[in-house]
Order: sequence, then C-alpha cells, then structure tokens
Amino acid sequence: MDEAIPKKSDSTHQIDWMHYIEKGKISDEGLLVDWYSEVPGSQAPCHLRIASIQAMRNKGYKVEKAEAYIEEGLIAAEKKDFATLQKVSAKINLELNNAPIDKSSSYHKYKKYTSWKDISKDVNFDQFEYDCENNNFENQIKAGWIGQLIGGALGTQMEGFTKSNIEKIYGKNICHYLRTPETYNDDITYELVFLEKFLTKGYNITSMDIAEGWLEDIADGYSAEQVALENLKKGIFPPKSGTYLNYYSDWIGVQMRTPIHGMVCPGNPEIASKLAIYDGVISHSNSGILGGMFNAILTSLSFVIHDMKELLITSAKYLPQESEYANVVNYSISLCKNCSDWEEAWSNIEEKFKYYNWIHCYPNVAAQIIALWFGNNKFSLTTGIICGCGMDTDCTAGPVLNILAISLGLDSIDKSLIDPLENTIKTILRDHRVLTIDKLVDDTIKATRNANRLASIQ
Repeated sequence: MDEAIPKKSDSTHQIDWMHYIEKGKISDEGLLVDWYSEVPGSQAPCHLRIASIQAMRNKGYKVEKAEAYIEEGLIAAEKKDFATLQKVSAKINLELNNAPIDKSSSYHKYKKYTSWKDISKDVNFDQFEYDCENNNFENQIKAGWIGQLIGGALGTQMEGFTKSNIEKIYGKNICHYLRTPETYNDDITYELVFLEKFLTKGYNITSMDIAEGWLEDIADGYSAEQVALENLKKGIFPPKSGTYLNYYSDWIGVQMRTPIHGMVCPGNPEIASKLAIYDGVISHSNSGILGGMFNAILTSLSFVIHDMKELLITSAKYLPQESEYANVVNYSISLCKNCSDWEEAWSNIEEKFKYYNWIHCYPNVAAQIIALWFGNNKFSLTTGIICGCGMDTDCTAGPVLNILAISLGLDSIDKSLIDPLENTIKTILRDHRVLTIDKLVDDTIKATRNANRLASIQ
C-alpha cells in the first residue's frame, strides 16, 4: 500500500467491464461442464455432477437428499439457467458433505486403508531377483512405454461406452486404430511429473515431492485429480488433498497412473507399491489407492513373470486381503477361472457393477483382469478384449498393454500400432508440451539404474 500511487484523473479513461463479464461467462461454462460434457477423444457423454452423487453412494453414504436435485439441475443445464444451476450444484455439495453413513452398505464390511503404513502391516511381500543393469531391461522399458502409449491412444477413441454399443459401431476384436492416433492424454501427465521428481529423489521420493511437481507442471485435471489440484492450491497437502471434499477418491485415477512405479521397481513389488501409495494419496484414498498399488505390482512383476495368469494370481496375493478392492480382484480372477470365455466373464461383471460409474476403479480393474487372463499372452488378442469391454478404455488399455509389452517384448506388437506414434508425445504439461518416446525411455532407464545404485550403496 505504501507504494501504490493513485493515477491522475483522466476524463477519457474507460473501465473495461467486458473483461469481467467475459470472465463470468467462462465461469458459467465451467459450471455447465460439470452437468454435461463429452469426453474429448470419444465424445462419450459424461454427467460429472450426477456421478459425484453416485460415487458417494458407492462409498456407503445415503445420498437421497442430493439425488432430489438431479432433475432440477438437468433442466437448468439444458436451459443454460446458470443462476439455478449454481444454486442446485451448491445444494448437492451441501448434502453430499453432510451425507449420513449407510450402515447397510457392503462398503463398510471391509477394512479401509488410507496410508502406506496401514497397508504394509497387512501384506507380506516376496523377493524377486532382477538386474536392471542388463540390456534386456532397456528393451522391456521401451516396450512398456510403447505398449502404454498404444493403449492410451486406442482406448481414448472409444472410452465411455458399453461393450454392446462399441460392437454396434466398430464390431468385435478391435486391435487397430479407429483413426489417426494421438498421444495427447491426461493419463500419462501424472507419470511424467513423477518421473521428473524421481530422477533427482530416487526411492527417497515423498508425497510432498510429487505434489509439488503437480503444482509446478499441471494446470488442470478431472474428477479426483481436479479436486486434489484445487486442494493443493489452497495449501491442503497429501494425504488430506486426496480426501477433503473429494467425492471421486475411489475412481480410476491412481490405477491409471501407476505403471511408472512398477517400471522403476522391476521385480520389486513392495517398493513399487510404496511409491504408488505415496503418489496415490495426493488425489485418492482406500480403494482408489489400492487400485494404483495393484497396477504397480502387476507392472513390477511383469519383468520377471511372463505368463499373465500366473502374474495376476501372484499380484493379487500382495493386496491387503481385508479390503473391498482385494475382494473385487479375487472375485474377478475366480470368475475368469470358471467362465468359458471373456464375454461370459464380462457379462457377469457388467451386472455386478452396474451401479458403479464407468470411471470407478472396480469395473475397470475387472476389465484388466479379464483381458490379461483370456488374452493368452498375445498382444493383439488382449488388445481386442480390453477395448471390447468398454468402460474407461484408455485408462485400462494403457496399463494392460504396458504390462503385456514388458513381459512379451517389443516384437510382440504389430508395427502398424507402433509406427503411427512417430516417436512423439504431446502433453498438456506446462513445461513439457512435446517430448520424444526415446527421451522418456532413456529417462526411465537412467532414473531406475541411478536409484538402484544409490540404494545398494546406502
């Protein structure tokens, strides 16, 4: 204030009120997007505001009072009645923030986990031998990243739709791009941020380190990640950033972004799990972070286990068995054992999880398990299954094809899927708009080897 000097009056000065009016319009459009939007890659419809109510019901809360506002909100959204829409949205938030626990919900029958300390008490990990100094490690990392980029690019083209509706339009056994592939994808964003911090921190990385990376490089997110980002901006750091007013904390976000934790911990499911949880608590909790842990374990063990059925059964053992997430994983594996084909298994999953959003971690981990189980260790067949299941296909196909490519090698992937990627990754990060696949591979190899060398010295 001491340095703020008023300007001399100017009779010609005009106040730019339009700036504030336009800013208000942008805010209103953002409000509308919460009620209806279309997924960028597939144009699938998404009603995030209604999904928040569904997500809280899945977490064992009574949400009838919030549900009562749905119809009014949908009408207001259609009319672009922003006054009503803002009021209704606030009232839904009020009801969700004060929703009573539904004691009859199965969610409360299982033990809940919020930290690595809680999880590590309930899991006994085995040791696996793997030398990341060998040349094959370099090949496996390259294969893994390319597999994940293929899965993300292909899955983005059909995410948000059901199996039957995908078949109506695209047919069965989709193992080719439906159009020119793009590497733009919010899924990989968080892995790149983690890797940059891991390059300097190694296995000593903390949740705070990763959260600071988010603030440095990520401007926008979706669902749980967006809530967490807003919390971080307000100075609410992990683990509270993942739980405070976060209705989506059991969704797929961590499950989609933890292949990187497995890649930097080849054959070491315990440390891979630890890193996944440290990352996961920034934006999720309980089943949400366990989903990330499971994919990190699968990726870590894919370096040493080359049969997907064995990989699934082994990885499932390292989940805390008292959790609902472990129950879902074990149910899905048992289902695969007792079904004649993937379509029979998926039909059961669609029925069992019909009250869950297509972005929730439960139906999506089931899709991963079914694809890896019935894919018979073949890249093309597994691709067709994971895409055929529908749901959040980029977030499932990315990890699944990463895992499979690490295990089988780059030669297992048809060049028609590799060549269109053109060694280029485009992102929405502030400081890394464009990078090459080669650099991503080199950074992952370098970071892992440096971290392992330092750990062996210590």
